Amino acid sequence: MQALLDTIANAHMPADAQRLFHGRGGLFPGCEAWTLDAFPPVWLVTRFGEVTSAETTALTEALLRRQAQTAPDQPLNAVLQTRHEGRSDTTVLAGSVPESHVVMEDGARYRINLQRGQNHGLFLDMAEGRRWVRAHAQGHKVLNLFAYTCAFSVAALQGGAKEVVNLDMSQGALTTGQQNHQLNGITSGAKFLAHDLFSSWGKVTRMGPYGLVIADPPSHQKGSFMANKDWPRLVRRLPELLRPGGHALLCLNAPEIPEQFLRDVLAAEAPSLSVQQRLPNPPAFADVSSDRALKVLVARLPPLS
Repeated sequence: MQALLDTIANAHMPADAQRLFHGRGGLFPGCEAWTLDAFPPVWLVTRFGEVTSAETTALTEALLRRQAQTAPDQPLNAVLQTRHEGRSDTTVLAGSVPESHVVMEDGARYRINLQRGQNHGLFLDMAEGRRWVRAHAQGHKVLNLFAYTCAFSVAALQGGAKEVVNLDMSQGALTTGQQNHQLNGITSGAKFLAHDLFSSWGKVTRMGPYGLVIADPPSHQKGSFMANKDWPRLVRRLPELLRPGGHALLCLNAPEIPEQFLRDVLAAEAPSLSVQQRLPNPPAFADVSSDRALKVLVARLPPLS
């Protein structure tokens, strides 16, 4: 874990939530199981697999040393989460970590929870996707599928979207999404539907057409979305959801599924859409393989001639 300890030794708590160390990307041999995230004012260290007491001690001491150097008048707030065989365990290493708190990204505010489960409320690897949406949502009606806590919706409305329809099976996630809108002073323009997409096509289609459809589904969540089976079912509906000239932002976060899979599904199920670009990931999420990393494609339905 030396590369992680070296990162901590030079780290500064940033103003925005972000990743600082991404061992999962394979660029730091021996540290593939470790990540370090900043959710100001809290550090989150994640270990994929079991953690030893010696590792825990080394982490805590490294964080305390750096805190003493950079902010000696402030307490260290740090959490360690281990993920092993489908379960996660969370331990507060130091300080006072609230059940939930608010973080910033590009001037937007989001509520996150570092002590509950693996999903904390804001996926840091999707920061460039949110920036793209904020820059391209002006004047559009937006459909945000698998909306989770609606960070894309906040970005779209801040970028001038006319309306955002957020759909997710989890009412709890959508409730946090409503709070995120309130945190950012957004009091209108968003709808929140706690529905299963695959039984709600009629309702979703009638509310369209949309200038932008965002699809960021889980990769393998039984009862919600299974990538190999459900991506074709989703993609074939895009042409009827989009208005001419509209865009789709398609997000695939499954290391074992390559980018070409999504391109092939588009070619087979929605040949009228053309892939415009693949968005870059934040630099901190650099990976030895672009196919293992998060894949975000922008596709477009041609405008009427």
